[in-house]
Amino acid sequence: MVYANPAYLFLLLLLIPLIGWYIYKLRKMQATFKMSSSFAFEKAPSSIRVYMRHLPFALRIIALALLIIVLARPQSVNTSDTSNSEGIDIVMALDVSSTMLAQDFSPTRLEASKKVAAEFINDRPNDRIGLVIFGSESFTQCPLTTDHRILLNLLNEVKFGLIEDGTAIGLGLANAVNRLKDSKSKSRVVILLTDGSNNSGQIAPLTAAELAASYNIRVYTIGVGSRGNSTASIMTPYGMQSVTVSGEFDERTLTEIASITQGTYFRATDNTSLMEIYDEIDQMEKSHISVNTVTRRKELYMPFALLALALVGFELILRRTWLRNIP
Repeated sequence: MVYANPAYLFLLLLLIPLIGWYIYKLRKMQATFKMSSSFAFEKAPSSIRVYMRHLPFALRIIALALLIIVLARPQSVNTSDTSNSEGIDIVMALDVSSTMLAQDFSPTRLEASKKVAAEFINDRPNDRIGLVIFGSESFTQCPLTTDHRILLNLLNEVKFGLIEDGTAIGLGLANAVNRLKDSKSKSRVVILLTDGSNNSGQIAPLTAAELAASYNIRVYTIGVGSRGNSTASIMTPYGMQSVTVSGEFDERTLTEIASITQGTYFRATDNTSLMEIYDEIDQMEKSHISVNTVTRRKELYMPFALLALALVGFELILRRTWLRNIP
């Protein structure tokens, strides 16, 4: 319960001097005289009317308090928020080739990319997000969904070996575009992450970029890899093998893909820069959320007013009947 005019509640403080005045007046009205003994009065019967003589004043004080509450206008308030969210449809295309096992990121490029992607997903609860992975081929790990719990579970299952080794950037991008082309969202985005150059697939990367542009799909490309060589541990039929992975890849093609689709190319050289890139994309692609707040107020003063009126009426009845001859 709230009050429309809470300042009136300070008037309740005026009741304190009224009570004090009543007690003072009552004492002044008491007559005193000296007697040798009060034994005769100690067992004198006391009428209930004597004790009830203070009731009219108590009723009046309570009635005044209720009238002050009426002036303050007690109300019940119900507030409801209606959110209209216009999310963004996003497909993440993730390279799962053997070079993504390079250990220049902690623990590997692939695991670091999965971790940052998971944080990005958690930060965008209003968006539909899908996941495409690619090696020498490409397939959809998770279609567009708002059930981010399932998406995160499927992202966690991504690992090297799900697809034959290779880097089909064009095929991965085309698959992502195929998932977005029928979307009704006003903003459609692909985040393509790779550490290599296109060496597999039947679709050239720039051809896939032109296809994305024709559907007004924006592509952010992220190249991962430190500037220099690193090592990767890869399971082969002959056991675990350590191979040298170069930090050089086809940045020119990734830059052209982003340019054709009005996106942006980023280079991540470590875990920190990769997180900063996703944070920047998060800021660039904001969901639109409008909140309409509806407040309903219901006046609650009527019961207090009726009770005050009843108390005043009861006081008048007492003064004119049962307590009529009691000062």
